[in-house]
Amino acid sequence: MIELPVISSRPEERRRRLPSWLKRPLPGRDDFMSTRRIVEESGVATVCQEARCPNLTECWAKRHATFMILGDKCTRRCHYCAVDTSRPDAVEMDEPDRLAVAVAKLNLSHVVITAVARDDLKDEGAGHFARCVEAIREATPTTTIEVLPADFHARPDCIETLCAAKPDLYNHNLEMVERLTPKIRPQGKYHRSLEVLQIVKDIDRATLTKSGIMVGLGETVDELHQTFEDLRAVDCDVLTIGQYLQPTNTPMHVPVEKYYSPVEFDQLKQVAESMGFLSVASGPFVRSSYNATEVFEQTRTARAENS
Repeated sequence: MIELPVISSRPEERRRRLPSWLKRPLPGRDDFMSTRRIVEESGVATVCQEARCPNLTECWAKRHATFMILGDKCTRRCHYCAVDTSRPDAVEMDEPDRLAVAVAKLNLSHVVITAVARDDLKDEGAGHFARCVEAIREATPTTTIEVLPADFHARPDCIETLCAAKPDLYNHNLEMVERLTPKIRPQGKYHRSLEVLQIVKDIDRATLTKSGIMVGLGETVDELHQTFEDLRAVDCDVLTIGQYLQPTNTPMHVPVEKYYSPVEFDQLKQVAESMGFLSVASGPFVRSSYNATEVFEQTRTARAENS
């Protein structure tokens, strides 16, 4: 059992300065500006920008970007996320083609496509998501594709639509432990997200699945272990564990309860690996799409070795 320090509930301690391991050097400028130009030309949103990801400069300097389709306005309001919640715009039917062009220009060997929740659409955006996968397949056949959609309310028809496009990896995040979900992710449901991952495996056992959680929201070690076990119970292949960072200092976004140290992230990684995940990425800056190319390759290699 891992013993972690007691979490403080005192506001003055929660607002303390970021620890040293959460400070990052600035990367080179040229490739960053090139990525920025390609993203802007595509007109497709990125979760890097909309979610205020702390890895934006590093990833863009490597010419990596995580695209966010179906607009930049979400129909759900989660108290950890910086993406705007409001009435979404109409779906742009040429978005799949523009996305495919951007992926080709960036010469991505692996691409992550995420999306806002579109509860306003009849199929919740599943068909458009599938068309984006198909457009990239046609433009750059060797690019591996990771999808990171909302839960589609665990509707098998929506999940089947996206799975029919044959993404290489289906990612859906639990985000946090079960106890915290109703308060922080009120329009999401912990067990519904688990059901999504189970449905993907029921459709095609060969499809790799992935999920991510944030720490530092007030969870306990036992709750984290239970979350890992719940994900393995639905045969989730890949796990990412990262530090929650409050996107704005407003009541809309819950404050950080604890900053986990790199040592503690390593300990969590060891526990998760012992449970049978093919790949585990765990660290302060880990996000669902952070170093996704490397994580995907590790996962594919581990599956081949286990087969």
